[in-house]
Amino acid sequence: MKSKILMYLFIFSVLLLIFQYVNSKNIIDKYEKDIVTVKAKLAESEKAQKTLEEQNFELSYFDIDRNEDALSYFEAQGYDTSELIPAIIEGLYNMNDYEGDDHPIVPYVSTTSSKLLINKVRVMNHKWIVANFTDGNFWGEIFVTYSIDENNDLKYKLVEYFLYPTIN
Repeated sequence: MKSKILMYLFIFSVLLLIFQYVNSKNIIDKYEKDIVTVKAKLAESEKAQKTLEEQNFELSYFDIDRNEDALSYFEAQGYDTSELIPAIIEGLYNMNDYEGDDHPIVPYVSTTSSKLLINKVRVMNHKWIVANFTDGNFWGEIFVTYSIDENNDLKYKLVEYFLYPTIN
């Protein structure tokens, strides 16, 4: 009887070991599959990130923050570019606060009940600005030059402009 109990215990132990081996193997296989999936997603994300970084670099090419020559121009004249560039942008945005129908720099009149407003400004270098404007119905863009006079006042000059045609 004792030998039968030992035999049953041995068989039970073997079955338990086989069960644990199969279960562990399945868990390890699942983890390996998950690792492969995560590595593929990570590689895809890194590729997408690199593509976005390249696009960002290309899009910011005409931006004063990346233009060392333009920044050096202002620094040589004694200006702090970290204060000057926001002041240049703010000067255009401040033109949105005007009385009447005529915007100080945008050469169009609003065709709606709202005023024409400058929405987005990009300072390209130490002389040029591109901005877009809208009255909520019509959109357009302006090309502006700017300079700083001897009294350190910003002067803006409209060079080119256009209004997008409406599509009916």
